[in-house]
Amino acid sequence: MKTRSSAFSSRPHPHLYEINTWVWLHDLSQKMNRPVRLGDVPDHEWDELQSKGFDCLWLMGLWERSPLGRRIARQHADLQKEYAKALPDWQEHEVVGSPYAIWAYQPDPELGSWEQLKEVLEKLHDRGIKLILDFVPNHTALDHEWTTRHPEYYVQGTSRDVTNFPSQFFPIETSQGVRYLAHGKDPNCPAWTDTAQLNYFNPGMRAALLHELGHIAQYCDGVRCDMAMLVLNEVFAQTWGKYVQSAACPSGEFWTEAISLLPDCMWIAEVYWDRKWELQELGFQFTYDKRLYDRLRHSTPHEVALHLQADTIFQSRLVRFLENHDEPRSAVAFGNVRLPAVGVLMATLPGMRLYHQGQLTGKRIRIPVQLCRDQGEPPDEATVAFYDRILAITNDEVFHDGQWTLLPMTSTGDDSFNNVVAYRWTTGRDWRLVVVNLGSMVAQGYIRLDEEFGIEPHSVPDYILYDQFSERSFEGRREDLLQNGLYVRLDPFGCHVFSLGEEEGEMRNKKK
Repeated sequence: MKTRSSAFSSRPHPHLYEINTWVWLHDLSQKMNRPVRLGDVPDHEWDELQSKGFDCLWLMGLWERSPLGRRIARQHADLQKEYAKALPDWQEHEVVGSPYAIWAYQPDPELGSWEQLKEVLEKLHDRGIKLILDFVPNHTALDHEWTTRHPEYYVQGTSRDVTNFPSQFFPIETSQGVRYLAHGKDPNCPAWTDTAQLNYFNPGMRAALLHELGHIAQYCDGVRCDMAMLVLNEVFAQTWGKYVQSAACPSGEFWTEAISLLPDCMWIAEVYWDRKWELQELGFQFTYDKRLYDRLRHSTPHEVALHLQADTIFQSRLVRFLENHDEPRSAVAFGNVRLPAVGVLMATLPGMRLYHQGQLTGKRIRIPVQLCRDQGEPPDEATVAFYDRILAITNDEVFHDGQWTLLPMTSTGDDSFNNVVAYRWTTGRDWRLVVVNLGSMVAQGYIRLDEEFGIEPHSVPDYILYDQFSERSFEGRREDLLQNGLYVRLDPFGCHVFSLGEEEGEMRNKKK
């Protein structure tokens, strides 16, 4: 099985941009006053991604959606409420179905073709950008061709299951007669009634899915694997064990086999339940850090700091985000007041940094993935300015090739230092110090620095730090620095991204 290997490598801590493909192409069609598919996207759109420093583009929702799933999505009462909340004037034809009820792994004809996707891949590669596409391992659409041709690929129940659990099983006429297939599900949530649950104890299904992956990999550089933990042998057995008792549990994990067949592919796992490390051990380069997101939203700054004490190698393979298509808009979840703190933190931590379409302009309305358009909210100037600045700052080499170290904070006499998180990035010739106040009150404290950090004792009595975020310089006395540490005082949700001042930088370069 062959895979496409691009001629360039992503940075160790890459920037990923998620685009809702259908909504994006709809917006471009409106702007250009003509239908726009993937092959019609103007070059300046790809140029803008490059100019902002994105390493990877995730075209979310590219694959062909299920006609039956579309009908279900249009008639679903709870979803209709979501549509009305996001798009009060929504029309039935604008409900195109869930991108995670896949009818076939081929570009949806409304969005593009294989040839157009190949052209997009080449254009992205010309700009040093990798293409990421969806892979949904747990389930297919109800009307996927496998459901009738290969019902053995799915978890099956009985007519009694359909009667007793109508939201979990459905009857279908297959080449082998009537079968009763399970809907896909997360064991902690209701079943997804527009999907059919694949049987991971069936070797034929595994082989067929690996074949699909091999084909996808010819048109992209990586895959974002939806709910990747659901297909782990242990999780699958706990969820579906009573229905697959006659099948033997495979000796190895599906992901081990998949990743070994496509070693040049970038593997990104959507994963929950603290199984991030387990999937990293199986070969995923990056795994979702939902725990950090939840702690930023709901926990104390101290708990966030504790979260960042995990092993650095582990953290370097986490996907950090403030929003994605499943979460509320960050402008609503965090607001403009908290944005400097949480935005700088997310952008400067080790790991993959995920940005979502609309996040950079401060959109506040989360669009259900079943819809093909949004409200066209005007950009928020403060949010645009913030992201322009932080993306420019974090494109510096030190945030990608440097070594990251969490730094301890100490008190100046009160406990406000507990709200401050500080860490450094260092290379042989450069360094940054990031300091963030995650609290709603003024905070102060000392940061103990050392020679490795870059401010070394010498005959000059003062030091200069330049804050790249505020574009201000700060001076202090070396004697105080060496005796107590670096004193910082931050406004509520304030931040610093320090580098050496001009004089300090010149002196250090001479020593090198």
